[in-house]
Amino acid sequence: MAPTILVAGVTGNTGRGVVDTLPALLQASSTLSDHRIIALTRSLQSPAAQRLARVPGVQVLEHDWADITADWLRQHGVVRAFIASHNQPDQFAAESGFHLAALQAGVRYVVRISTAAANVRPDCATYYARTHWAVETLLGAPEFAALQWTSLRPNLFANFALMTAAGLVKQFRQTGKQEQPLRLLLTEHAPIGIVDPWEVGVVAAHLLAQEDPSTHNRARYVVSGPEDITGAGIVQLVEQHIGTRVESVKFGDSSAILEAAVAAAPQWKSLIMTMKDGLKVEGKGKWEADTTSKEVLELAAPKRTPADVLKALLED
Repeated sequence: MAPTILVAGVTGNTGRGVVDTLPALLQASSTLSDHRIIALTRSLQSPAAQRLARVPGVQVLEHDWADITADWLRQHGVVRAFIASHNQPDQFAAESGFHLAALQAGVRYVVRISTAAANVRPDCATYYARTHWAVETLLGAPEFAALQWTSLRPNLFANFALMTAAGLVKQFRQTGKQEQPLRLLLTEHAPIGIVDPWEVGVVAAHLLAQEDPSTHNRARYVVSGPEDITGAGIVQLVEQHIGTRVESVKFGDSSAILEAAVAAAPQWKSLIMTMKDGLKVEGKGKWEADTTSKEVLELAAPKRTPADVLKALLED
């Protein structure tokens, strides 16, 4: 059996970038060209899974990564893996189980997606940020020394920051009216280097395609976008698209994301509501574009600007 690179969380924000990028990198590699790619999805019938199934060199399997065992990994010949976990309150149990299975199966290298570096600490009010800290702490323990890993800490995803802006533009184009205020995650003046999650996946693909990943073992890399933007800057982008001024804006408003998250998992409402603290952009030097790790810039520097991402959202 050919050695396998596993991509778990393939239809999420970052997994698509991995699958779109990795096959060509492996084909060009002098040592990894014989490796195959398995991408996991919970439903082969989803449009995203069907699109990925058409990518040459990728086999898409219907399997929940949270159910993966060491035996499953051995049976499929997995030697490297990518994991973009969900951020539900049971994330630590699920993701730590995945890494334990990888350790037991002799997987050599794992690239995982964390969250914004400013929040990965044990005293962060947002529950999932503490979870990422706990997972990284577990992986750094001596017992996991045989498993090499890299944790990518992406800045705020650009699609999250811009989805309400895209919604207002689309509505205005249809009706000629601004029926609701523009609610933005970003505050009016604090700059932040929002990043396209697809490009975070591209960085992960480049790491997975390293002939010798030991240089990046136990590394925690920050991935920010190529330029900063503020809430006021997003308003300007919207006004360029609609040709008139935005009538009403609410800055620093996370209500849309919180409402969607609570609707999806109402039993976790009290924990989910702590997400609002993790979406606050506070502290000079923590959220700007220039926080991107130099290793990321050398591997695959993000290039998509906020204007590029907004344009893409409007074309969907």
